Amino acid sequence: MANHLKVMSFNLRVDSKGDGINYFFNRFDRVMDVLEKEKPDVVGFQEVTDSMRAALRDRLPDYAVLGCGRETDCHGESMLIAYRKNLVEVMSVENIWLSLTPQIPGSRYGGDQSGCPRMFTAVKLKHDSVKEPFYFINTHFDHEGKMARYLAAVQLIQYMSLHNEHFVLTGDLNATPDSPEIKLLSESLGFRGGKDCTATLEGTFHGFGRIPAEKQPKIDYIFSDALCMKSYKVEDLPVEGKYYSDHNAVCAILEME
Repeated sequence: MANHLKVMSFNLRVDSKGDGINYFFNRFDRVMDVLEKEKPDVVGFQEVTDSMRAALRDRLPDYAVLGCGRETDCHGESMLIAYRKNLVEVMSVENIWLSLTPQIPGSRYGGDQSGCPRMFTAVKLKHDSVKEPFYFINTHFDHEGKMARYLAAVQLIQYMSLHNEHFVLTGDLNATPDSPEIKLLSESLGFRGGKDCTATLEGTFHGFGRIPAEKQPKIDYIFSDALCMKSYKVEDLPVEGKYYSDHNAVCAILEME
C-alpha cells in the first residue's frame, strides 16, 4: 500500500540582530505559522543556532528534533531534522562533518572553503504505514568554496552508496542546478532512481525580499528516490515588513511504498 509523506527543506536564517526587523525572534511566529499551516511529516532545517534550536523544541511538541551544532564543541549552527512522533520512529542518527575526517567535530576540507565547518545529519526513519525504513539526510553546503561544495557532493554520494534504503536528501546547497556539484548529485543519485523533486521550482533565495524575483537563485533542494506527487515553494510575503526567512521553504509530497 502506498503512503504519502510530506517533507520540507527550510533554511531559517541565523538569529543575527543585524537583520533588524527580520531578526529571527522578531519573525519566529511567522516561522511557526508556516510549520503549522504546512504540517510537514519530516523537515530538514538549516542555519539553526543553539537558541533557535531550543525555541523550536519548545514550540514543536508533536515533533522530535534531532541534530547537533557544527563547531568543535557540537554547538553552533545545526542541520536539524524534525519528524512527527505519531507517524515516524527513529532507528539511527548520525552527525557527519563534510571533511576528510568526518567523525571529528568542526573539521573542514580547507582549500577554498570558508571558515565555517559544514556537515550533514542523517537519520534512519520508519513510517508507521510503510514497510521499509528510509534515510532522511539534511545538509548545508559551503557558501564560498566551489571545490568544497563539489567535495561535499562526492562525500554525500559515497555515504549514500553504503545504504541501500530509500532516501530523502534536503538542504541549502548554495549552488544552482547548472553547477558541477548539483549535476554530479543529480546524475549519481539518478543511478539509484533518485531525482530532484524541486526541479521545476524557480528561485528560492530572496534575501528578505531584496532580490528581484527574476534574479533569485534556486539553491534549496529535495532529492528522493520516492515518487514525487507534488512540489512547491511556500510563499513568503512580508507582514509588517517581516518575512519568515530569507529563503523560501520548499515542500514535496512523496509516495512511499
